[in-house]
Amino acid sequence: MAKLKLISFKICPFVQRSVILLKEKEIDFDIAYIDLSEPPEWFLALSPTGKVPVLEVSGKVLFESAIISEYLDEVNPPSLHPADPLEKAQNRAWMEFTSPLYMAFFKLMMSKTKEAGEGVIAEANKQLDTLEKIKINAPWFNGDDFSMVDISIAPLFMRLAFLKKHFKLDLLEGRSNLQAWSDKILARESIINSVVDDFEDILLMRIRGAESFLAIA
Repeated sequence: MAKLKLISFKICPFVQRSVILLKEKEIDFDIAYIDLSEPPEWFLALSPTGKVPVLEVSGKVLFESAIISEYLDEVNPPSLHPADPLEKAQNRAWMEFTSPLYMAFFKLMMSKTKEAGEGVIAEANKQLDTLEKIKINAPWFNGDDFSMVDISIAPLFMRLAFLKKHFKLDLLEGRSNLQAWSDKILARESIINSVVDDFEDILLMRIRGAESFLAIA
């Protein structure tokens, strides 16, 4: 098989999921970064949606992060999904459950007023409360086995840690199950190395450029 090529935007959490999986599977790959505000023509010719990630595999193109992850997991055993079909389906459902939290983080970065930001936080808190109740295994989502669910939520935990560090906004406060899960995930090498060196600087510039309430609070 030819070397894989992942096309990315430096702060996209969905691309980060793909990077984590590639590193977990020890798959050799190249990565190309684009500016989504001004995507190059060659990228638009590849991506039917105009979104990242896009994975080039032997001259063919895969898009949508969930599809890319499922493909990479399937063709590079052992799988990071549970073997039991029902448990696997449940895992996939919880992976899907986390996706709106990434949009919440984006909306929070873009919120111009404290009132708008508080509305986003209130909605996110409902989902985080649900996750806190169901995350009872340790150390990973499925207990002892690191899985695709852990990868799915890892970029979110990294962004929540960023909010706590730079803006004293702790959305995991009082949620000991999620905090323990986050601590474990953020200490894992594949996750530490899944972002560019200036990841936090880019996020900060994005927040300031959007004149977010976070930057003026």
